[in-house]
Amino acid sequence: MYRKLHSGLIFTLLLAMVLLMVGCASKTPSGGLPATGGGPEANSDENQTQSDGAVKAKLLYQGHASLRITTAEGKVIYIDPYAGEGYDQTADLILVTHEHSDHNDIALIASRAPDCVIITEKEALADGKHQTFDLGYVTVEATEAGNKNHDPTQCVGYILALSDGTKIYISGDTSKTAQMETFASMNLDYAFLCCDGIYNMDTAEASECAAIIGARHSIPYHIAPGKLFDPELAQQFQAEGRMIIEPGEEITL
Repeated sequence: MYRKLHSGLIFTLLLAMVLLMVGCASKTPSGGLPATGGGPEANSDENQTQSDGAVKAKLLYQGHASLRITTAEGKVIYIDPYAGEGYDQTADLILVTHEHSDHNDIALIASRAPDCVIITEKEALADGKHQTFDLGYVTVEATEAGNKNHDPTQCVGYILALSDGTKIYISGDTSKTAQMETFASMNLDYAFLCCDGIYNMDTAEASECAAIIGARHSIPYHIAPGKLFDPELAQQFQAEGRMIIEPGEEITL
């Protein structure tokens, strides 16, 4: 009797263990890992490179206060043409901050698109107000500029907002202005600040302006009138995210 009961108990225990093992196996997929509904395969789109091969805008620093921007659409923008090389590309937009000869040699740009737009301080200060121009591929907002050597009613800076959202501030010839206090809220990507200390603010004041503006990158330019650039003076400009660009250097925005 004892042997029968003992044998029956063993058989029952073995059967229970087999059933338990079968039940656990049924909860595991063929790959051997617990089913979670996620993992690398489920998020394959997120693991792919974010770059879609889109063309990026580029900026060429020509020297002194002269810049050339090529947008993602291939539109060419010249700002304060005067110094350096690189005026061979067909212009779609020419911006001039004021009439001084070292900012306004538009004759250098021989090739211009049929619908090329030229905006000088006259258009930018129409009706005595700082104007904004929406050209589709870029929005141009005129800003305050001026000091004892530059009449604020005849000088402007510009903020350019490209179609991809990149925002670039071009100070023009100026010292610190009240409007700079409002720029931090615009989350500017690049700020070009004059800092020659002769006709405009020096590197110390330009550094102060950079801190107020809070652009992602602050760049000294218009450093040494009569020269394309002065790398030693540029080093005196201090700012978080500082970039120093040499004449002839082109950066991707």
